[in-house]
Amino acid sequence: MTTLSPLDSPLARARTLLFVPGNRPERFRKALTSGADGVVLDLEDSVPASEKPAAREAIAAAWRDVTVAAVPLVVRINGLGGDAGRDDLAWLASLSPPAGVMLAKTESASQLHAVAQALPGLPILPLIESAAGMLALPDIACASGVLRLVVGHIDFMADTGIRCSDDERELDTLRFNVAMQTRVNCLAPAIDGVTVAIDDDARLQADTRRALNFGFGAKLCIHPRQAPVVHAAMAPNDVELEWARRVLAADQASGGAAVRLDGRMVDLPVVLQARQALARVRVDGSA
Repeated sequence: MTTLSPLDSPLARARTLLFVPGNRPERFRKALTSGADGVVLDLEDSVPASEKPAAREAIAAAWRDVTVAAVPLVVRINGLGGDAGRDDLAWLASLSPPAGVMLAKTESASQLHAVAQALPGLPILPLIESAAGMLALPDIACASGVLRLVVGHIDFMADTGIRCSDDERELDTLRFNVAMQTRVNCLAPAIDGVTVAIDDDARLQADTRRALNFGFGAKLCIHPRQAPVVHAAMAPNDVELEWARRVLAADQASGGAAVRLDGRMVDLPVVLQARQALARVRVDGSA
């Protein structure tokens, strides 16, 4: 029997991860059938401190149903700098494992070690949401159990005092470093933060394209309607597909030798880019 590599798992390939507050169990089923590639039951920012125990109870009550859904389920727990995070970790360890755990406000490899000890073998998605987290990226990215890095840019701005323009160019360094650590540690593609403008499809499309430009492979969502917009924005357009197919055809015709196409040189790096573009098309033909 072949064992599925974590990098080949549905969670590693998910393009969208949809947040659902843990204290809103009536929304769990809708989220799981929304079309998002994964669902994150949240115990952190979307749940008031006074309701966190009730949120854990609500998730536990629905656990059997939500963990057998067709999409991977992730639980976001609070950062381990406070009691809520430690309580979340002990509680989650008492349940059958979900597809993964997302650790809010990750700032050190030691925090990830604590998660890995409590939840052995469970894929971890560390959220980089602070200056300390960014500076610790080299250690965080190579920690045992880490599957994908996640950018929490709104908390990052709050932590650092950075104020962003519409294109968020002030956060380029953060995204670049996440992309580099993803690559050198052979992690699944990184996940970009949320777009808070729920009804602004143009903004969501632009944010998704920026994530792709940085080499990211997914985006966090806060509303079910955002998932199909992200999926469409991540798929190569007709021009990109035609270019990629022509590049591969030219490469095949040349037997792998460098060849000229449309006045430009096509060699191995260009061929790899073409393959990456085609890989963004789902096997079933969906966006």
